[in-house]
Amino acid sequence: MEISEFISSLPVFIGNAVETNQWIGYGAILLAMFLENLIPPIPSELIMPLGGFYVSQGQLDLLPVVLAGLIGTVIGALPWYGIGRLVNEERLEKWLEKNGRWLGINPQELARSRKWFNRYGVSLVFWGRLVPGIRTLISVPAGVELMPITPFLIWTTAGSLIWTLFLTITGFYLGDNYANIETLISPFSSILKIIIILAISGALITLIYKTLRKLINN
Repeated sequence: MEISEFISSLPVFIGNAVETNQWIGYGAILLAMFLENLIPPIPSELIMPLGGFYVSQGQLDLLPVVLAGLIGTVIGALPWYGIGRLVNEERLEKWLEKNGRWLGINPQELARSRKWFNRYGVSLVFWGRLVPGIRTLISVPAGVELMPITPFLIWTTAGSLIWTLFLTITGFYLGDNYANIETLISPFSSILKIIIILAISGALITLIYKTLRKLINN
C-alpha cells in the first residue's frame, strides 16, 4: 500500500474503531498520531479534527481525544530523538539520501532543522511542534545535540498539547467540514511561521547589537 492510500484510509480506520468501541476509538487516534510523527506525510490536520468531529457527534469525549492525540504525538517523537542521539549527522544524512524519499524527509531538511536548533536553542522544540513540516524534524537535532530527555519531553508535550487541542476544537466546530481544516489553518501556519521568523530576527539583532556594543566599549 502506498503512503497516499494509507493516509486516505485513516478516516475509515478511525471511524470503524469508534463504531466498535469508544475506547478503541481513542486507541486508534493515539496510534494514528504516533504514526503521524514517525511518517511526516501523514497529516495531524486529518486525524485530530476527525476526533473533534466525533466529539461533536457525542461519540467521543473531548479530554480523552486530546490526551490520546497528545500521548501518541509524544511517544512518536521519541524514535526520531533516539535516532538523533545514536546516529551522527553525517551517517544520518547518507541514510536519508538513499531512503529519505520513503519518509518524506531529505538531507537538506535535516540540515536546516539542525541549524535552527543550534542557533535558537531548546525553545524550538516547543515552537516547532506548532509548525507543520517542522514538527517531526525538530526531534532529530534535539537528539543530535544531546538535549536532556526531561526538557525535551516537557517542551514537546507543551507544544503538542496546544496543537492537538487546537485541531480537536476546530474539528468540533467544523463538524462535517472537518476535512477542510488544512486549508483553513494554512493562514494560521503562515502567520505562526512569520512570528517565529520575527522572534528569531529580533534575537539576532539583539545579539549583534550587544556584540557591537562590547567591541566599541573595548
